[in-house]
Amino acid sequence: MRVPLSWLREFVDVPADASPEDVLAALVRVGFEEEDVHRFELQGPIVVGEVLEFVEEPQSNGKTIRWCQVRVAPDGQLAADGGPAIHGIVCGASNFFVGDKVPVTLPGAVLPGPFPIAARKTYGHVSDGMIASAKELGLGDEHNGILRLVELGLDAPVGTDAIALLGLDDVAIDINVTPDRGYALSVRGVAREYSHATGAAFRDPGLREWDELQQPMSGFAVAVDDVAPIRGRAGASEFVARVVRDVDPTKPTPAWMVARLTLAGIRSLGVLIDITNYVMVELGQPLHGYDLDKLTGGITVRRATPGETLETLDGKVRALDPEDLLITDGSGPIGLAGVMGGLATEMTDSTRNVLIEAATFDTVTIARSARRHKLPSEASRRFERGVDPHIPFVAARRVADLMAEYAGGTVDTSVGGALFSETFIAGITLPVGFVEGIIGVDYTSEEIVGALEMIGCEVIPDPAGWNLIPPSWRPDLTDKWTLAEEVARIHGLDRIPSILPTPPSGRGLTAAQQGRRRVSNALAAAGFVETPSFGFTTEEANDLHGSVSGVHLPSIRLANPLDGQSPFLRRTLIPGLIQVAHRNQSRGLTDLALFETGVVFLPKPGVTYGTSYVPPLAVRPDASTLAELDASIPPQHRFVALLLVGLTVAKQPGQAAVAADIADALDAVRTIAAAAGVTIDVAQGQRVALHPGRTGVLSVGSVEVGYVGELLPAVAEASDLHGRVIVAELDLDLVLSLASEKVVAGSLSGYPAATQDVSLVVGADVPASEVRSALVVGAGALLESLRLVDDYRGHGLAEGTKSLTFALRFRAPDRTLTAAEATEAKLAGVAVAAERFGATIRD
Repeated sequence: MRVPLSWLREFVDVPADASPEDVLAALVRVGFEEEDVHRFELQGPIVVGEVLEFVEEPQSNGKTIRWCQVRVAPDGQLAADGGPAIHGIVCGASNFFVGDKVPVTLPGAVLPGPFPIAARKTYGHVSDGMIASAKELGLGDEHNGILRLVELGLDAPVGTDAIALLGLDDVAIDINVTPDRGYALSVRGVAREYSHATGAAFRDPGLREWDELQQPMSGFAVAVDDVAPIRGRAGASEFVARVVRDVDPTKPTPAWMVARLTLAGIRSLGVLIDITNYVMVELGQPLHGYDLDKLTGGITVRRATPGETLETLDGKVRALDPEDLLITDGSGPIGLAGVMGGLATEMTDSTRNVLIEAATFDTVTIARSARRHKLPSEASRRFERGVDPHIPFVAARRVADLMAEYAGGTVDTSVGGALFSETFIAGITLPVGFVEGIIGVDYTSEEIVGALEMIGCEVIPDPAGWNLIPPSWRPDLTDKWTLAEEVARIHGLDRIPSILPTPPSGRGLTAAQQGRRRVSNALAAAGFVETPSFGFTTEEANDLHGSVSGVHLPSIRLANPLDGQSPFLRRTLIPGLIQVAHRNQSRGLTDLALFETGVVFLPKPGVTYGTSYVPPLAVRPDASTLAELDASIPPQHRFVALLLVGLTVAKQPGQAAVAADIADALDAVRTIAAAAGVTIDVAQGQRVALHPGRTGVLSVGSVEVGYVGELLPAVAEASDLHGRVIVAELDLDLVLSLASEKVVAGSLSGYPAATQDVSLVVGADVPASEVRSALVVGAGALLESLRLVDDYRGHGLAEGTKSLTFALRFRAPDRTLTAAEATEAKLAGVAVAAERFGATIRD
């Protein structure tokens, strides 16, 4: 929210010497966030000048310029730049006349851009300054020629500082307004908060005598026809209509109003629209003006019917939803309530009679319409946060008065309409001691009552505490907790002690959390970089990387995806890692070792997920609805995945480059297994996106937990990745569930090891991991480690067989093993392998 200080000072006593930073500091003390300070980026000398004469000179390029003589200082005095009182200036505009008073930027001035002004030769003359337009001064986006002061209703002596005259010396503060504090989206609300912070006197612009606000309850028909209110509440609870006649929409908006609106971030669009925007920023009440002569009959507020459309002010024809709240007349929809008006009844330069609308609309309805049509506006921003239901009458009269004053209109007190329901604000009980117990500060009763009365609450003493009625502009005050927060905010958050609570013993990370942390830390220590990615992908990526060959799983589509190109829940982490790798390679980082732990969604075959029922946002769903929503989401598993591409060892003197391959991924899998406390075996396998000869299935015992392999060259090329791409993915939740409850480190033996090798001939289709398991079972407790060191197929072996060579290490905890003992243990393992697979020792 951007608030010009001159505007703020109208409603609260801000010291004359207070800087914007001082005002921001005060607002920070009552809970707002400082954003920025906004100024007109210009500097003088910029003065009021009078056009004494000009000569029009056609140029060879077809343009006609005016060589002007402009008085910029009283006769006999020097100009603000130290030059003569009359300056010669070249000007390309033609909308001014002799005798006009105009803003003149003298040499040494700087206009927004920055654009420094200096005397320079152009079109055969030395132009000693520049006559400025509104756009050049930063007062608008349109270049409609020179800014003539007479059109703004301004007159000032020659040489007067034009910056102060036009309000360009003003400055605006910018604060972040959280969604629960919509009342602060107004100068009125910010002025009240500054008063709370400093104790400065506050003058509420929302207080006006009811006599001047009264208007006919008939004369212009207004009705609400919300036959199917959403969440049991009608879309509109209040609608005020006022009529101003005989306006002149071509009159200029006052310079001070344009300056304030510009600093507030709103561009000038003509006096009638500027006035409605001005009052919206001032009071926080969105307003809309209709060309009364374009209306057919009275106004009805209703929901849209199927098939209806509306052409909004931005020129787009919008298909309406039955939940959209509309402003209609006899011709049909003329506005999307609380969001944007319709083009058919907009105010134009031909408008003579205006109908002013000030209403109170349902917050959720407006928020949904704005998002549904992707049409955020200053009006919807305020309505969806809640506006003061007591302010529409005041706002409508304020607009009417300003139109009468600056657009030459007349307020019609005989024609108007109003529809409103009595505002009910529920009371809140605040028990004695509650605020102190929640906040942790020993507030006195006087401090509690004083703070709540300051923010506008009506406080009624009660034997057990207080009964309070919140002010109409604070819909966020709904319970005793929000009241306690207000007490803390008003008396300073710095009073809250920063003492950390002592956690109860026996608490901490769960076993699953500890396991996930161990795995992540181990991979990071092994040189992998963790790269979290979004949980959404395409159906093609799911089918390619998230399916086993021959098995198809459905992809679950989001009803309202963040990215329309990736609208499906992911079944695998690999597409995210591929995107990260592609992004890095495109920026010159070619050697990558990445990993991610994250949730994937694994639908069960034959089960339909999702629900067509969306519970209302304003009501907490009951237990059965929550259970139904939970059931509509497929099972979620936490996976761990890794990707390697490029080199693991860079080329250097005496060392050739080493590219990443399957062995590096298997080492990472062993790192995961060690951190998780399991043993993972590898067997030949197949996956849709992986090389058929370089794919392994990962298992813990007989349970498959993941896979490892190399992407098919065509898949890597389609992903624009260069080089061999190695990936692995495991169901981390499943791996951790298969681990022992505790990982206990074994004792280290001080006795030497006995090492032996064995080469076994088995069928070519027998997995090496199963042969390894047989050796482990047979060798018994003396076997300390076993490693496959060779897989030979070829000359010297029978067709359809292979030779697997294993390196075995034996060690006893209490003695030095003899060679005979080691050999006996080895042969016991060979015997089990022979029994299971017909293995024989290779000669």
